[in-house]
Amino acid sequence: MFCAVALFIWYASLLVMNRETTGGNAFITIGNTIYGGFALGQAAPSLAAIAKGRVAVSNIISMIEENRDSFKASKPGKTLPRVVGEIEFREVCFAYPSRPKLLFEGLSFSIGAGKTFALVGTSGSGKSTIISMVQRFYDPCLGNVLLDGHDMRNLQLKWLRKQMGLVNQEPALFAATIADNVLHGKEDADMEQVIEAAKAANAHFFIQSLPDGYHTQVGEGGTQLSCGQKQRIAIARALIRNPKILLLDEATSALDADSELLVRKALDEIVLHRTTIIVAHRLSTIRDVDQILVLNNGHVVESGTHVELMSKGGEYTSLVGSQVSDCGDNQSVKTSEGFCFGESSINVHTPQGLRTTFNTRQHESSGPPSFKELAIMNKDEFPYAVLGSLGAALAGVEPPLFALGFTSMLTTFYSNDDSKIKHDVRIACFLFLGASIITIPIYLLQHYFFTLMGERITTRVRRSMFSAMLSNEAGWFDLEENSVGSLTSKLAGDATLVRAVLVDRLSVLVNNTSLIVAAFLISFKLSWRVSAITVATYPLLIAAATAEQYFLKGFGGNYSRAYSMATSLAREAITNIRIVASFGIEEQISKQFSLLLDKPNKEALLRGHISGFCYGISQLLAFCAYAIALWYGSILVKDGDNFADIIKAFFVLMVTALVVSETVSLAPHILKGLDALGSVFSILKRKATIDVDDPTSMVLTNIKGDIEFRDVSFKYPTRTEILVLQNLNLKIPSGKSIAIVGKSGSGKSTLISLVMRFYDPISGSVLIDGYDIRSLNLKSLRQRISLVQQEPPLFSTTIYENIGYGNEGATEIEIVSAAKAANAHEFIAKMPDGYNTLVGKQGCQLSGGQKQRVAIARAILKDPSILLLDEATSALDSLSEKGLLEALDKVMKGRTTIIVAHRLSTIRDADIIAVINQGEVAEMGNHMELLGRPSSLYHQLVSLQQQNNK
Repeated sequence: MFCAVALFIWYASLLVMNRETTGGNAFITIGNTIYGGFALGQAAPSLAAIAKGRVAVSNIISMIEENRDSFKASKPGKTLPRVVGEIEFREVCFAYPSRPKLLFEGLSFSIGAGKTFALVGTSGSGKSTIISMVQRFYDPCLGNVLLDGHDMRNLQLKWLRKQMGLVNQEPALFAATIADNVLHGKEDADMEQVIEAAKAANAHFFIQSLPDGYHTQVGEGGTQLSCGQKQRIAIARALIRNPKILLLDEATSALDADSELLVRKALDEIVLHRTTIIVAHRLSTIRDVDQILVLNNGHVVESGTHVELMSKGGEYTSLVGSQVSDCGDNQSVKTSEGFCFGESSINVHTPQGLRTTFNTRQHESSGPPSFKELAIMNKDEFPYAVLGSLGAALAGVEPPLFALGFTSMLTTFYSNDDSKIKHDVRIACFLFLGASIITIPIYLLQHYFFTLMGERITTRVRRSMFSAMLSNEAGWFDLEENSVGSLTSKLAGDATLVRAVLVDRLSVLVNNTSLIVAAFLISFKLSWRVSAITVATYPLLIAAATAEQYFLKGFGGNYSRAYSMATSLAREAITNIRIVASFGIEEQISKQFSLLLDKPNKEALLRGHISGFCYGISQLLAFCAYAIALWYGSILVKDGDNFADIIKAFFVLMVTALVVSETVSLAPHILKGLDALGSVFSILKRKATIDVDDPTSMVLTNIKGDIEFRDVSFKYPTRTEILVLQNLNLKIPSGKSIAIVGKSGSGKSTLISLVMRFYDPISGSVLIDGYDIRSLNLKSLRQRISLVQQEPPLFSTTIYENIGYGNEGATEIEIVSAAKAANAHEFIAKMPDGYNTLVGKQGCQLSGGQKQRVAIARAILKDPSILLLDEATSALDSLSEKGLLEALDKVMKGRTTIIVAHRLSTIRDADIIAVINQGEVAEMGNHMELLGRPSSLYHQLVSLQQQNNK
């Protein structure tokens, strides 16, 4: 720019000296050209943003307008006037897109209309894949899948899926009320239908016992409910739509014997006259089906009824044999009438002495941080801030000096002495050329160090926030404001806003402050009278900018909550895309997403109108200020003041007026950034109620594994009205195995959470080796405890790395040995990439049983003193479970083991069995002792499971 100005001045001087133009015309032309250049320069960032926007839009448009393939529900297709429900797989070949190896080769079978069909086989044999293909999540590579003789690819997909009801092995619920989750199955259903579906799924009783009943929020992913409760709500969601085809993929795997019996009775009535496909490991769910298909490595090896297959003595017989458990003598025990274990809501009315409540917010800090806290947080960037500010300050001096140098040419062009014009123009050109050279290192200094500072701050803030989030106790994550979507939004957005206020705004503030100071010094030196009058108009500019921000603040609101809720909804929908597609709720979810964004979008439109109006007013006032200054300057010239000094002072202050408005307009951005800083520091400064690495805590170097629950009472932080455990007492000797049994939601998994110290009891103590767990160093304690959950969480990386998380220093030999012990090595070795196979998000590339075995291998690799198994084998087929139980028997020797299970095959050989009822230990003993008491609750559990197995 400086070079261009030098060129303009030189060429204009030639025209003026040759009398081809006047000095005034030359000055006006150069001035307009310069300001036009400024405008183009200001437009450059916008053009860059537009270019980036075009790239983003092209990706969006290509996504929207891509060819509607077979997975798009809106693809045109025919609908059948009447669905009978006959399904046929005809010479089907199939391979997953991410795995070229064929899973099915020429698979053929048919399912008669209104019949119940069961798929059995080892984990990974393709059972759930058949369910996916019936729902057209995938299409066959070759062959056909037919419904009533019609190729499913020719049917309208959305209509097709409306004919089906699906219950998955891992129930997916959305962060909404129980009623809303059930209504996802049938959007136009009424509350009466919701209740009827819940009753049919044996969910009505526990829902009614909750404080808000059907309006209870289930939390993100259903975290506020037990696995059994989530499963029953998922079943109710499938039942409410009254489907022609019912798909049950391990639908009762998370239910206890009592609940399973009731749900099965309901399902037995519902499956009548419906085509039903059941995927199951538990024979109790398939004995009475019309046909059983046995799969092995993607091939049908046997088919027939239970009796027919048992008479063959083939693979099915082996599966049955591996599930036979010796429960003592085979006497039939009648269940007492009216018998009922406690539900998750033990008692809505908490005893007076136990009204202690959790306060997960008690250690949080709110409001913007102090200057000292900011200085401490950014001390590492102080040198960068100093150097960047130096560059910004020097850059700020440039505009008033430029205005001074440029306006000096006005008087030069009006000179009649050509030699003076040449002399002054020569000096001005050299000064501008020199300024152009000096400007390069000045702006480099400013932008390089502020950019470096910004990147470092953004990275450190995100890293510190993430670390602080992970250090919080589980109860903190249960709060609605701490959902995954909300926290993800804070990580992404707040760190950027912190950078904006600490770096980007700082750069502008230093630059503008330097400019204003330099301009005031120059202008007041030239003509203090004109300067004083011009500065006196600045309050009008400031008032206009302030009024704009006031109106915007009133109408703008806080978008962060709306956007975080929208992010959470989008994340849930994408994570559970199969449920969304299966129940055809894409439009419903999209409407919810749009509604969440509707308010901020309307407010943004209003903000645009207000901003435009206020900007126009500010420009009006600015030109009024210019007019006043020029008017007063003309009076001073008339009275004999120097014209050159007055015009120079005016132009220098005119530049300053624009900067004053810009500086005031930064206020809302700074306030927004300070709000983000407050949000960041509320996370960074929060002291977790359960400190993972408390320096004052005691580190146990050698844990034997004695566990004791002493008068423990507990309720979850988000449900302080419900007492889950009440004065519970339980001792577990070191090296012994204890099985915890009871109804779904009775508090079994809560005991494991307390041992892991995800939560602390509201009264009483949990002791390990005689020490209150609250006095022990939690990090070192958890290193000696392994947990395998009912829904195994895997990370989106390789199998090798997922197992390796159990012990960071483990060798490849140790990892393979752990996989062999978990009965996982065989299926891993068969994969194309072996242990380097990517498991996908949440392990989506593996079957439920395969994921569980990887999780168990991870636990084995840890070589723990205490082993916690929360339905660890629920997702395994009988053969895998048998092999794994044998491995676990070896692993459990010498280790304290707590087993939470519904299947008696996993607890029969436990040293101790504890029956939880109404939040207390109702019975204790080994399997034979408890079975020998005809009136015991455990005896009745066994009886119920025997009835299920018949």
